[in-house]
Amino acid sequence: MADDRLIVALDLPNVLQGMDLAQRLGDSVSFYKIGLGMLTGGGLGLANELKQEHGKRIFLDMKLFDIGATIEAAVRGFARYDIDFLTVHGDPQVVLAAAEGAAGSGLRILAVTVLTSLDRADLDANMIRPGELAEITLERAERAFDAGAHGVIASPQEATAIRALPQAADRLIVTPGVRPAGAALGDQKRVATPARAILDGADHIVVGRPIWQAEDPRAAALAVQAELPARG
Repeated sequence: MADDRLIVALDLPNVLQGMDLAQRLGDSVSFYKIGLGMLTGGGLGLANELKQEHGKRIFLDMKLFDIGATIEAAVRGFARYDIDFLTVHGDPQVVLAAAEGAAGSGLRILAVTVLTSLDRADLDANMIRPGELAEITLERAERAFDAGAHGVIASPQEATAIRALPQAADRLIVTPGVRPAGAALGDQKRVATPARAILDGADHIVVGRPIWQAEDPRAAALAVQAELPARG
């Protein structure tokens, strides 16, 4: 049975390629992430088909950011698709509005702390306040939890510190930037292996290119799951 701690990112240009990959993966994967890159290529339709017809769990990675009323309305609309996870930026006012939009549904709001493709130099370029990146990530996670986030998106390198927060009890930590041993880093800068991410406190890991670029994606997905430690 597929281990739902692995979320496979369908970072492909359209629904046809996404469904082709899902069919190749078959029962080896039970949880998929669909992001902005596929939104205009039929992403919502694919999410609905995978959920309703194939029984898969769905993580919609939209990283929403807007005024409160717009966020609340958008999240309420996404909740009608019966998806499992939805991302918003981790600013407290955004998280609060998203939590209100998701109220009464099974949708879980995940707050983005600091993108795993960023380092301190990037934060400087974006005029983010001085300080260690890990410290800023931890503070954003704490504030997002206080605002009602069901979980956070963070790099594996911050998972342990986030898991230790009092507010993190019964909350989710989902980590992109996960690369199996020997895999190329791509555009990720703060990475860890699948096993390390779970041992450090993550509930789910997100893996894309190392699976869908593999000659045999199914074998690659099974290999990632084989790296995961036994459930406690």
